Amino acid sequence: MSGLPSYPVLRHLRIATVLLAGVALCLVPYRYLTPPDGQLEAVLARDFLSVHTRNTPTTYYEGRHGPTGFEYELMRRFADHLGVSLTLDASHSIESVLETVAREGDLGAAVLPLEPTREGLIYSRPILDLQPLLVYRRGLPPVTDIERLSGLDIGTIRGSGADRVLRELQAEHPELGWRESSDVEVAELLSRIESGSLDAAVVYEHQFRLNRLFFPDVERGFTLGRPLSMAWAFPDRGGLGLQQEANRFLHALRQEGMLDALVARYFGHDDYLEYVGARVFIGHVHDRLPDYTELFREAARDTGFDWKLLAALGYQESHWDPEATSPTGVRGLMMLTLPTAGEMGVDDRLDPAQSIDGGSRYLRHIKDRLPESITGEDRLFMAMASYNVGLGHLYDARRIAEQLGGDPDTWEDVREALPLLQKREWHSQTRHGYARGGEPVIYVRNIRRYYEILTHVDRSQQQYLQLNELLDGEDDDREFEIVPPIL
Repeated sequence: MSGLPSYPVLRHLRIATVLLAGVALCLVPYRYLTPPDGQLEAVLARDFLSVHTRNTPTTYYEGRHGPTGFEYELMRRFADHLGVSLTLDASHSIESVLETVAREGDLGAAVLPLEPTREGLIYSRPILDLQPLLVYRRGLPPVTDIERLSGLDIGTIRGSGADRVLRELQAEHPELGWRESSDVEVAELLSRIESGSLDAAVVYEHQFRLNRLFFPDVERGFTLGRPLSMAWAFPDRGGLGLQQEANRFLHALRQEGMLDALVARYFGHDDYLEYVGARVFIGHVHDRLPDYTELFREAARDTGFDWKLLAALGYQESHWDPEATSPTGVRGLMMLTLPTAGEMGVDDRLDPAQSIDGGSRYLRHIKDRLPESITGEDRLFMAMASYNVGLGHLYDARRIAEQLGGDPDTWEDVREALPLLQKREWHSQTRHGYARGGEPVIYVRNIRRYYEILTHVDRSQQQYLQLNELLDGEDDDREFEIVPPIL
């Protein structure tokens, strides 16, 4: 490492930098740090951390606003903690992650169950509890205990740890059988349950929470066995320095409460896209929308959209909260990223006027970039889907729709193709990889619901005003009770 400061100097410099940044979780006293050896020294010398992972919603994927995922967040923070950049290989299954890390690379992070006896690898301290959960197809007799599994066609992911739990149960229940594969992911298992090619599957509880909105015909059954521990895997060559530094980093995250916060952020609820109900929406129409109606009307005049459509999109994004902030740093009433705000000339994302103007022009920008062969409402719906998931993933879905014999210029066929981006057999063939393709489908559906309700409200209010039937101070909730959810 000639020409570089010594490791203690580097550590003090990095800790000083962290202090200035105000990140308490990395403030580890130097006296508790061990000198580098082997793998850690190599990482610091080459200035990047090489990680093998999987392209899944619980690990790493390209989201609407760039790379995301629970373990990606941890990897990125760990690389920042070391003061190095991050390189990822996300082309793996669980088994290939472990095999590859044993031969090359620095770290494996892919919802890996802790297996201390596995040759060629050492593991970090536990990161997250992995509770195996049996899920099954709605319409089957309730599956509430292991005795109800007899005769069911059950699937799971080989190497995930859930298969290990099944093997342990099989010792006591020899009649238990299942199918397993290392080439499927959780979304595909749930999809197979819905289609009827599987009756049930064993996944982890947090994985089901993350995916269940997109698979409404899959029911929660019961937990199996005790929780396993998710951990990172390191090669057993080159000493313990990198593993020990990771343990210090993870310990600090937990002590500062940051690890629990990340778990709550990614797995604490089913999904933010869940439809909130017509009554809640109508309440916000009364309480919040009047403050922004004229801004939406002005943006509509400038961009050619119906103001009610822009308002519906704004509600889907933030519930008309001008100070809304997502976990990924997207902000404002129209939830703009920093790059998008810069591109649209928005210098204050929390200014509702700027946010509505910038978000509306961005939707117009996306719509104008779509191929001319996409017309009418199909063009509008695909523009809205791209606002959510990004143009790259939309183009991938269009190509899948064409492969399936559909029309890539119709929303109906692209809507069917988008959820396939959650399946390895499809997203592995695309340019932009994994996407939570069910989200833009629900996103567009919700906006259309809100738009229809707003259209009804706007029309009704105009009629009442013309007839002088909207009296000051009179409760007009009756108007909204005749508006059912638009399914």
